[in-house]
Amino acid sequence: MKTMYLLGFALIGATVCAQDIDAAKKAMDAEQFEKAKQILKQTIQAKPTNGKAAYFLGTVYLKQDYVDSAKVCFQRGLTATESGKLNTIGLAQIDLDQNKVAEAQQKIDGIIKDLKKRDIEEYIFIARSYMNISHPDYATALTYLEKAKLVNPNDPQLNLAMGDAYYGEKKQNEAYVAYRSAYQLDSSLLRAKVQLGVLLKGAKAFNEAINAYNEVVGINANYGPVYRELAETYYLWANNDPKKYTEYIKLALDYYTKYMSLTDYSVTSRMRHADFLILARDYKTLEEEANKIKELDKINPRIYRYLGYAAYENGNFDGAVTALSTFVNGATNKIIARDYFFLGLAQLRKSLNAETKSADQVLLDASLANIKKALEMEPVLAVELNEVGKKVYETKIFNAAAAVFELAISNTSSKNYTFDNLYLGNALYYYNTRKDIAKPDPIMLQKAVLAFETVIERSPSTIIAYLFCARTYRLLENDEKMAEYYRKFIEVSLTKLRNDLNQANQANPATTSEATPNLNVPKLEEFNTPLYKEALTKISKNLIEAYNNLGAHFANIDKTKAVDSFNQTLLLDPTNDYATKSLAMLK
Repeated sequence: MKTMYLLGFALIGATVCAQDIDAAKKAMDAEQFEKAKQILKQTIQAKPTNGKAAYFLGTVYLKQDYVDSAKVCFQRGLTATESGKLNTIGLAQIDLDQNKVAEAQQKIDGIIKDLKKRDIEEYIFIARSYMNISHPDYATALTYLEKAKLVNPNDPQLNLAMGDAYYGEKKQNEAYVAYRSAYQLDSSLLRAKVQLGVLLKGAKAFNEAINAYNEVVGINANYGPVYRELAETYYLWANNDPKKYTEYIKLALDYYTKYMSLTDYSVTSRMRHADFLILARDYKTLEEEANKIKELDKINPRIYRYLGYAAYENGNFDGAVTALSTFVNGATNKIIARDYFFLGLAQLRKSLNAETKSADQVLLDASLANIKKALEMEPVLAVELNEVGKKVYETKIFNAAAAVFELAISNTSSKNYTFDNLYLGNALYYYNTRKDIAKPDPIMLQKAVLAFETVIERSPSTIIAYLFCARTYRLLENDEKMAEYYRKFIEVSLTKLRNDLNQANQANPATTSEATPNLNVPKLEEFNTPLYKEALTKISKNLIEAYNNLGAHFANIDKTKAVDSFNQTLLLDPTNDYATKSLAMLK
């Protein structure tokens, strides 16, 4: 009888432990990691032989990026008599994340060797270990999931994991089938239903994705992750619909606040919130959140990232440099491209002296080096340099502006590539025409020419590029190329003027009865009417510059062309002193 009582207590204990594990798994799925940790710690304390609890506790620590704590849990769990070997999978994941592939494979092979015919859970956990690392290997994950599928294709967790792997492989159709199957097999798996909405988000079917998430809210309004997905979907929608950007960003931030209220306000959750605030560009709230994180965990280095980003965007460049320098110089910190990018931008702004129109060269060089590191890691960041460069350009510190735009054009696929080249050329030109310059730098000027010619090649209608290209060749004392581009400037300018006026006349023919010229290359004589003369006055200054320089160029090599050029100037400005004196000398 005593034996029966003992057996009964053992069964009750096993049931309680199983219930605790299930409760912890639900908390993990709901991204309530602090709650999950508390349950698992209590389970281990009550029953140290429970290796599965140790495995899940280590997994939570990995999700929170506490690798050392996770490793301790897994190593202790290895000695557990119940499911202790699961912890080998956790250690293998740490190896994979540290690129110790051979060590990880050895551990995984040891687990598989001892599996029984109907075992499936281990395959799923192994696959997850390949998916939950910094550089996921979804293809390998799928090979282990296929082995599990041979055992039981109708396991809900297996189908959920397969959906995640296919999603990572960008196989949308296969992911959809897997997620749908997972939810059909177990309707409590709200994660699978949420992921169906995520697939729609990825296809930019934002309205349909929102509807899918709202279905989940209708099933369980307290399921936190669905609000995070709502937040991220509205964020993406805002960036794809500029007219509704403000409205959708507000919704995104509101939904993220709701998500936070349903998970926990742990350091990890707050940091995830901080990451989202960076995306949403809410730097005021980011600074507040970073200071709250600092109160909770003064030693977490990521706080410096958030403080640095917020300080930069809020105009505190000294604070940004201090915080981000501390972060990127941390030996064990996981540095991302944007860390170097913000540090470089803060150093850049700190280097500029608006009063002297100059930059601290040491600080400027350091800033450019950090921005370059960022672009090497994430070339798409070059797009953001356009606005940065324009702000520097407006200060008229042209060497610094040129340096920024030179980095911006390193990404030839950037949507701003043409405009960045135009700004680069202009900045280099103006830097070499400043009052205090002793002699223009020919290397800089050659870069300017290349930039202008790139603009002309990509956008032949960008008139200003022809003018500045001609001016730059004049500084280089290359008269032939100078004349070529001044001629092109005149042709493109007059052609555009003629076409614009023709279109205006066609749109409203009652405004004029004047005949419209239709020559391939316009001449100023075509525009010798009141309507056209009025339009010419807007561009006459630059045209006079072009004709006078052409006249000077031809004066010693083709008198007829020189006279024609100066006469064109006088059509625009009959009192032009340079043209009048030059014509007198030519006669």
